[in-house]
Amino acid sequence: MKAIIFARVSSKEQEDGQSIPSQVRRLTEYAIKKNLTVESIFQITESSLKKNRKEFDKVIAHIKKSKETIALVTDTVDRLQRSFRETPLLDELRKEGKIEIHFLREGLIISKSSNSSELLRWDVGVMFSSSSVRQSGDNVRRSQEQCIKNGQWISKAPYGYKNVALPSGQRTIEIDQEQAACAIKIFELYAEGNNSYQTIADRMRALGFATTSRGKSVTARTVELILNNPFYMGMMCVKEQLYPHKYPPLISEWLFNKVQATIANNHKVPIQYAGKPILFRGFIRCGRCGGTVCGDIKKQKYVYYSCHNSKRMCIKKWFKEETLLATILPYFDDICLTDEQVAEIVAYIQDNEEQSHTSARQMEQQTVQKLNTVQERLSKLVDMHIDGTIDGTTYNMKLEEYKKEKQKLTEQLNGYKGIDKADLIAARDVLELAQEAKEIFKSSKFEEKQQLLGFFFSNFTLNDEKLDLELREPFRVMQKMQDQHVWRG
Repeated sequence: MKAIIFARVSSKEQEDGQSIPSQVRRLTEYAIKKNLTVESIFQITESSLKKNRKEFDKVIAHIKKSKETIALVTDTVDRLQRSFRETPLLDELRKEGKIEIHFLREGLIISKSSNSSELLRWDVGVMFSSSSVRQSGDNVRRSQEQCIKNGQWISKAPYGYKNVALPSGQRTIEIDQEQAACAIKIFELYAEGNNSYQTIADRMRALGFATTSRGKSVTARTVELILNNPFYMGMMCVKEQLYPHKYPPLISEWLFNKVQATIANNHKVPIQYAGKPILFRGFIRCGRCGGTVCGDIKKQKYVYYSCHNSKRMCIKKWFKEETLLATILPYFDDICLTDEQVAEIVAYIQDNEEQSHTSARQMEQQTVQKLNTVQERLSKLVDMHIDGTIDGTTYNMKLEEYKKEKQKLTEQLNGYKGIDKADLIAARDVLELAQEAKEIFKSSKFEEKQQLLGFFFSNFTLNDEKLDLELREPFRVMQKMQDQHVWRG
């Protein structure tokens, strides 16, 4: 009788552990003893719990094509199946005389002539295998629940942190100083309210933070994932539930919540709706009732706006989009500074930056010294506890005190890293944008114009026929500079 050797492992790690070669050797020796002719050897790395078992299906297809009975030789029941899902298919092939299943460890052969006792042993083997899977799942869940209680993160550390193997064999998470500085700066920039995911990504690359922990460039998507991850404020998200973790946070809860509020506010403005290019859709509120001002296209090319009048307080009146745009454009002239003003601002910021840089480096050195002192105290504390010089209660109390002090100093140290020339780069970018803002807006496409509206302006309010709005910072300051013809006293 022809035979197929079926050797399977669930994962790549088991495959690397030589599990498959040892299975093949045992099964081949068994086939020889049973006078079976080995026709094919299937070495499979595939979980038996998957709904679609592609490699298993190939074996079944091979058996179905055969014109004679095939002996399927496998190590044990759980190598072939871990649930009853495959049993009807295998049993049908058995009844048709197309397959004879040999389970080596159980010493069991299932064939067309198998009696009820042998079939029961097969079913029992599948049942125990299925039960083992469920017990393993229970153990994993209990382990995960314990990790949550202990504040342990069991997955890959997020950007700004790194997974570290301890001498004891356990694993923990520590701050990656360079990445942490980038993550902190990302939160600070977005909290300002006038930066997008893309502009922040560009800014980070300009500062030298060119890659993520996986070796990829910092992109707008990277920034978005960082800003929405509560891990940085000391909370880990497990199955959409937040739990405190034991690792040092990079930012305060206040800053994280401010960023979430900014994200929510920015996402209120849709880029496009129902395929209609309504430029101001979602931007403008009615000054009378506070309701939304909606837009519509008339005669397939003219865009008009009016209050939605959901509170039944307003009289329906339509305003041309061109009229609203005519209100917007002069604001761009208000923020276009002279070359002398731009040069003076850059020089002023550069002077302040150099002073801040010197002060920051001094503070950084002092913080490093304090951190080293705390680390020495921790080492001495551990030695004293091992020697029995101090009791357990005192040890735990001082340990917690030193850990909190170390965390505080580490957070301070993170604030000094990775921010050199950040303010100067930002100032130059903003000033250059302001100089050409009007032309950029007029020549931009529809989606880009909407982004620029949200970037430069806020609080759009339609009062009768007048559109009121406010420039965002720092453009509001530039407007005042133009009015006063000075930029500082």
